[in-house]
Amino acid sequence: MLRYWLTNKLNLLIHPNYIWFVVVTGISFIIIGFFKMQELWQRRRRDVTPNTQHISLFPPGWGSVLLLTTAILGFIITPQVFASDKALQRGVTADLLGSTRVKPQAFRVTVRPEERSLVDWVRTVNVYPEPDAYTGQKVKVEGFVIHPPDIGKEYLFLARFVLTCCAADAYPVGLPVKLPNNQEAYSPDTWLEVEGQMVTENLAGKRQLTIAATSLKKIPQPQNPYSY
Repeated sequence: MLRYWLTNKLNLLIHPNYIWFVVVTGISFIIIGFFKMQELWQRRRRDVTPNTQHISLFPPGWGSVLLLTTAILGFIITPQVFASDKALQRGVTADLLGSTRVKPQAFRVTVRPEERSLVDWVRTVNVYPEPDAYTGQKVKVEGFVIHPPDIGKEYLFLARFVLTCCAADAYPVGLPVKLPNNQEAYSPDTWLEVEGQMVTENLAGKRQLTIAATSLKKIPQPQNPYSY
């Protein structure tokens, strides 16, 4: 975990509010390990015979091997950003917008519609879900492309993953985008900056707030691709 922290990848696994706890715990384990190694070294020098009454679940040396293996894997394995395949595995449909896990936050009345992020829009609509209330409002958001199987080819979903604690509880939220052309021009997992205005569309038999795109620009994946 300390390696991920030093390489600025810990935010792919842990909510920023908990990073300090992980770092402090990691440093504490290193200090404890140092003193433990010092203690074992002193025992060897004194030729102290290990206590034969000690009970262990593993044969001698296995505990050290397991710890060493875990440490090596930590250096080899690199955290991967969740993408469209993970979103589809978690049941993305045309109702992706209506995730009940997206908690409303305090709204700033001075924020213009085009200044809202994708997650801000989802939170706003979860508080007041009538799509016609937002018709004509300008929008400028960023996210990655998903092609759900239950919408037409003139649409795609723009999504972000939200982290509440750690990567294990990450979930996708997003908005449908009505395209000026076919969705095949935008492959899954492509990051886009989308500009347009809000309209109401009928998707999968349900009225949905939808971005009518006037501009779709491919952008690099952000350094921090998750929202909180």
